[in-house]
Amino acid sequence: MTYLFTVSPDFSPDHLSGWFIFNTWLQRVLETRFHLELFDDFQALHRAIADDRVDLIYSNPHDAATLVREKGFTALVKPRGASDEALIASFSGSEFNRVEDLSPGAKIATADDPTVHLIGMMLLEPAGLSKDNIQLIECGNYVQVAKKLLKGECDAGIFFASAFDELSRPIQDQLRVLVRSDIQVLHHSLMASPRLEQYWETLQEALLAMDGKPKSQEILQSLGFAGWEPVDREETEFMIDLMDTLTYSPAESLDS
Repeated sequence: MTYLFTVSPDFSPDHLSGWFIFNTWLQRVLETRFHLELFDDFQALHRAIADDRVDLIYSNPHDAATLVREKGFTALVKPRGASDEALIASFSGSEFNRVEDLSPGAKIATADDPTVHLIGMMLLEPAGLSKDNIQLIECGNYVQVAKKLLKGECDAGIFFASAFDELSRPIQDQLRVLVRSDIQVLHHSLMASPRLEQYWETLQEALLAMDGKPKSQEILQSLGFAGWEPVDREETEFMIDLMDTLTYSPAESLDS
């Protein structure tokens, strides 16, 4: 039997090869076949989840509720010392120095990333902005968000903080961060379906030991991780509850 492994579409293209290498490591450790399928966008991913095609996923917080409460997934590990944060940035040559400088009618670039968009909309609230009084310009990825700002086509953009930090230095130097979130309790997790229950313990142990072996350390580096740390059910439930609270606040996500 071949299981399907996928990654939330918000991962950095710089880590594409790393996920394929990780998939090879995964098959070797569990001695079973996994097919890595990367979806172009969240809509395609959500269809695959709804159709019960996904067995293992590196998931963002937004999809955790569906995976855990509707599909019976369990979170095994999360990247050590990492949290999902968002930021609002503008072109460095613009008149905007802080988020409060933005006004109703502003053009805001955003990517197809429900979690980051949701946090970003919260960050805009101090300026009195909401989905009802701004123009949202949807982009395919964060490089495109940056391009919108550099070309002067948008006033500000919502970025996944880690994706912004991985932009090239010349691009970063032309952008100004107006505000960055510091929530700290939202994170991606590697989540496994009930069909993989027989492998849960073995896989978690292998993942937690990766940073202790030179070859698997290289795999972690290719993913941009220092290592993995365990995730318990209580932590996952707390994150899901927080995401539910944020989703039903005035700052609604594109994918709600």
